[in-house]
Amino acid sequence: MREFITTFFGQYGTVIVFFHVLSAVIWVGGMIAIHVAVHPSLQSIDNPKIKLGKTLQIVGKLFHLVIPFIILLIITAVFMAVGLGFKGTNLYWLIHVKESIWTIMTINFIYMYIQRAKAQKLFDIGDLKAAKKRVLLLPNLLLPINIILGLGAIYAGVTLRGI
Repeated sequence: MREFITTFFGQYGTVIVFFHVLSAVIWVGGMIAIHVAVHPSLQSIDNPKIKLGKTLQIVGKLFHLVIPFIILLIITAVFMAVGLGFKGTNLYWLIHVKESIWTIMTINFIYMYIQRAKAQKLFDIGDLKAAKKRVLLLPNLLLPINIILGLGAIYAGVTLRGI
Protein backbone atom coordinates (compact mmCIF):
# COMPACT_ATOMS: atom_id res chain seq x y z
CA MET A 1 0.00 0.00 0.00
CA ARG A 2 2.86 2.39 0.85
CA GLU A 3 4.32 1.88 -2.63
CA PHE A 4 0.97 2.62 -4.29
CA ILE A 5 0.50 5.81 -2.25
CA THR A 6 4.04 6.98 -2.95
CA THR A 7 3.66 6.35 -6.69
CA PHE A 8 0.20 7.94 -6.80
CA PHE A 9 1.45 10.97 -4.88
CA GLY A 10 4.42 11.22 -7.23
CA GLN A 11 2.04 11.46 -10.19
CA TYR A 12 -0.70 13.62 -8.63
CA GLY A 13 1.07 15.41 -5.78
CA THR A 14 0.09 18.91 -6.86
CA VAL A 15 -3.58 17.95 -7.15
CA ILE A 16 -3.51 16.17 -3.79
CA VAL A 17 -1.90 19.15 -2.04
CA PHE A 18 -4.38 21.51 -3.76
CA PHE A 19 -7.38 19.52 -2.48
CA HIS A 20 -5.82 19.27 0.96
CA VAL A 21 -5.33 23.04 1.19
CA LEU A 22 -8.76 23.72 -0.35
CA SER A 23 -10.39 21.45 2.24
CA ALA A 24 -8.65 23.22 5.10
CA VAL A 25 -9.56 26.64 3.71
CA ILE A 26 -13.22 25.75 3.30
CA TRP A 27 -13.50 24.14 6.73
CA VAL A 28 -11.55 26.74 8.72
CA GLY A 29 -12.64 29.66 6.55
CA GLY A 30 -16.28 28.64 6.86
CA MET A 31 -15.99 28.55 10.63
CA ILE A 32 -14.33 31.96 10.69
CA ALA A 33 -17.04 33.43 8.45
CA ILE A 34 -19.79 32.03 10.68
CA HIS A 35 -18.09 33.20 13.88
CA VAL A 36 -16.97 36.66 12.75
CA ALA A 37 -19.67 37.73 10.29
CA VAL A 38 -22.79 35.60 10.45
CA HIS A 39 -23.22 34.96 14.20
CA PRO A 40 -22.90 38.64 15.20
CA SER A 41 -25.35 39.62 12.46
CA LEU A 42 -27.87 37.07 13.70
CA GLN A 43 -27.77 38.69 17.14
CA SER A 44 -29.60 41.72 15.72
CA ILE A 45 -32.73 39.62 15.19
CA ASP A 46 -35.13 40.40 18.03
CA ASN A 47 -37.51 37.47 17.63
CA PRO A 48 -35.91 34.51 19.50
CA LYS A 49 -37.66 31.90 17.37
CA ILE A 50 -36.50 33.45 14.11
CA LYS A 51 -32.99 34.01 15.48
CA LEU A 52 -32.62 30.40 16.63
CA GLY A 53 -34.23 29.03 13.47
CA LYS A 54 -31.89 30.99 11.22
CA THR A 55 -28.89 30.03 13.35
CA LEU A 56 -29.75 26.34 13.11
CA GLN A 57 -30.36 26.65 9.37
CA ILE A 58 -27.08 28.45 8.64
CA VAL A 59 -24.97 26.19 10.86
CA GLY A 60 -26.65 23.13 9.33
CA LYS A 61 -25.81 24.30 5.83
CA LEU A 62 -22.18 24.97 6.81
CA PHE A 63 -21.88 21.58 8.49
CA HIS A 64 -23.23 19.77 5.44
CA LEU A 65 -20.93 21.78 3.19
CA VAL A 66 -17.78 20.88 5.14
CA ILE A 67 -18.43 17.15 5.69
CA PRO A 68 -17.08 16.09 2.27
CA PHE A 69 -14.12 18.45 2.71
CA ILE A 70 -13.30 16.96 6.13
CA ILE A 71 -13.26 13.51 4.52
CA LEU A 72 -11.16 14.80 1.62
CA LEU A 73 -8.78 16.47 4.08
CA ILE A 74 -8.22 13.19 5.90
CA ILE A 75 -7.68 11.20 2.68
CA THR A 76 -5.27 13.74 1.22
CA ALA A 77 -3.42 13.95 4.55
CA VAL A 78 -2.69 10.23 4.41
CA PHE A 79 -1.41 10.51 0.83
CA MET A 80 0.75 13.48 1.75
CA ALA A 81 2.14 11.94 4.93
CA VAL A 82 3.23 8.82 3.08
CA GLY A 83 3.97 10.36 -0.32
CA LEU A 84 6.17 13.20 0.89
CA GLY A 85 8.41 10.77 2.76
CA PHE A 86 8.84 12.70 5.98
CA LYS A 87 9.38 9.51 7.99
CA GLY A 88 12.82 9.56 9.49
CA THR A 89 13.22 13.32 9.06
CA ASN A 90 13.34 15.97 11.76
CA LEU A 91 9.85 17.18 10.73
CA TYR A 92 8.08 13.83 11.09
CA TRP A 93 6.82 14.80 14.56
CA LEU A 94 4.97 17.74 13.01
CA ILE A 95 2.89 15.40 10.86
CA HIS A 96 1.70 13.73 14.06
CA VAL A 97 0.89 17.13 15.54
CA LYS A 98 -1.21 17.98 12.48
CA GLU A 99 -2.92 14.59 12.58
CA SER A 100 -3.74 15.14 16.24
CA ILE A 101 -5.11 18.61 15.60
CA TRP A 102 -7.33 17.52 12.71
CA THR A 103 -8.49 14.51 14.76
CA ILE A 104 -9.48 16.71 17.71
CA MET A 105 -11.20 19.11 15.30
CA THR A 106 -13.11 16.25 13.68
CA ILE A 107 -14.26 14.90 17.05
CA ASN A 108 -15.30 18.41 18.07
CA PHE A 109 -17.12 18.81 14.73
CA ILE A 110 -18.98 15.52 15.20
CA TYR A 111 -20.06 16.63 18.67
CA MET A 112 -21.25 20.01 17.32
CA TYR A 113 -23.03 18.28 14.45
CA ILE A 114 -24.91 15.99 16.84
CA GLN A 115 -25.81 18.86 19.18
CA ARG A 116 -27.11 20.96 16.27
CA ALA A 117 -29.17 18.02 14.97
CA LYS A 118 -30.69 17.47 18.44
CA ALA A 119 -31.38 21.19 18.76
CA GLN A 120 -33.08 21.15 15.35
CA LYS A 121 -35.42 18.37 16.51
CA LEU A 122 -36.24 20.29 19.68
CA PHE A 123 -36.78 23.47 17.67
CA ASP A 124 -39.08 21.62 15.25
CA ILE A 125 -41.34 20.49 18.11
CA GLY A 126 -41.38 24.01 19.59
CA ASP A 127 -39.06 23.57 22.57
CA LEU A 128 -36.97 26.70 21.97
CA LYS A 129 -35.46 26.80 25.45
CA ALA A 130 -34.06 23.25 25.21
CA ALA A 131 -32.94 23.81 21.60
CA LYS A 132 -31.05 26.96 22.55
CA LYS A 133 -29.42 25.17 25.48
CA ARG A 134 -28.19 22.40 23.10
CA VAL A 135 -26.31 24.85 20.88
CA LEU A 136 -25.15 27.32 23.52
CA LEU A 137 -21.55 26.08 23.55
CA LEU A 138 -21.17 26.04 19.77
CA PRO A 139 -20.56 29.74 19.04
CA ASN A 140 -19.02 30.60 22.40
CA LEU A 141 -16.56 27.74 22.92
CA LEU A 142 -16.51 24.83 20.46
CA LEU A 143 -16.35 26.82 17.21
CA PRO A 144 -13.56 29.13 18.47
CA ILE A 145 -11.59 26.09 19.63
CA ASN A 146 -11.82 24.57 16.15
CA ILE A 147 -10.86 27.88 14.53
CA ILE A 148 -7.73 28.19 16.67
CA LEU A 149 -6.81 24.54 16.13
CA GLY A 150 -7.43 24.85 12.38
CA LEU A 151 -5.20 27.90 12.10
CA GLY A 152 -2.52 26.02 14.01
CA ALA A 153 -2.82 23.04 11.64
CA ILE A 154 -2.60 25.31 8.61
CA TYR A 155 0.53 26.94 10.05
CA ALA A 156 2.04 23.51 10.69
CA GLY A 157 1.24 22.57 7.09
CA VAL A 158 3.02 25.64 5.76
CA THR A 159 6.00 24.76 7.96
CA LEU A 160 6.05 21.21 6.56
CA ARG A 161 5.90 22.36 2.95
CA GLY A 162 8.48 25.09 3.46
CA ILE A 163 8.33 28.62 2.18
